[in-house]
Amino acid sequence: MNDTVSPSRYQLAEIGALLAEPARAAMLLALIDGTARPAGELARAAGVGAATTSAHLKRLLEGGLLAVHAQGRHRYYRLASDEVSAMLEALALPRTRPVLPVAAGVDGPLRLARTCYRHLAGRLGVSLCEAMLARGYLHTVSDGLHLLPDGADALVAAGLDAIPVQDLLKLRGRGCLDWSERRLHIGGPLGVSLTDTLLNAGWLRRRAGSRALQPSSDGLRRFAALGVRLDNDG
Repeated sequence: MNDTVSPSRYQLAEIGALLAEPARAAMLLALIDGTARPAGELARAAGVGAATTSAHLKRLLEGGLLAVHAQGRHRYYRLASDEVSAMLEALALPRTRPVLPVAAGVDGPLRLARTCYRHLAGRLGVSLCEAMLARGYLHTVSDGLHLLPDGADALVAAGLDAIPVQDLLKLRGRGCLDWSERRLHIGGPLGVSLTDTLLNAGWLRRRAGSRALQPSSDGLRRFAALGVRLDNDG
């Protein structure tokens, strides 16, 4: 889909054809919550086999309704843009969608908070990234994520030391797709240094023999001051 030009009648007809197939519609509905999911989960949502799923995903990608995020050997599919999500809602598609597993076999502590290539992942990492984006503390640019001065001020006000926080302003981050939550957390050098800063400040503690991280009671209060909420996160 072209985000800047209204679709022609032919483009509109193509979109209609894409949505007219129940299996493709089921895949789109499974992604309308903003998550990114692998082909296997979308196949289960649509009730079709692997080969049919591949064909449908190819058409949805070519039609501009889906985008794909490659991470290592894995490929995750998501709606191509907010405009696509708005279009689906405007077409009054059902608000309910298939219930898909977030990630089978993920234990509670690992799902709550863990390290991912040395940066904070899990529900806490995703919630922190979303809160900082929503409050304008992070800026998304072509080369990744950057901490803004307002974000640095907010981190200091929440209780982090000013010196390491100022160093964070110099670093570039990237959105890293969280494998348990299927949303983005803060990766790259910014994510690594921010996680180190949170650990050094005692907001987080490492669990022995595990990648899981344990937020302290004080840390949870300070995360809340940044707008991080965990009570409704599954």
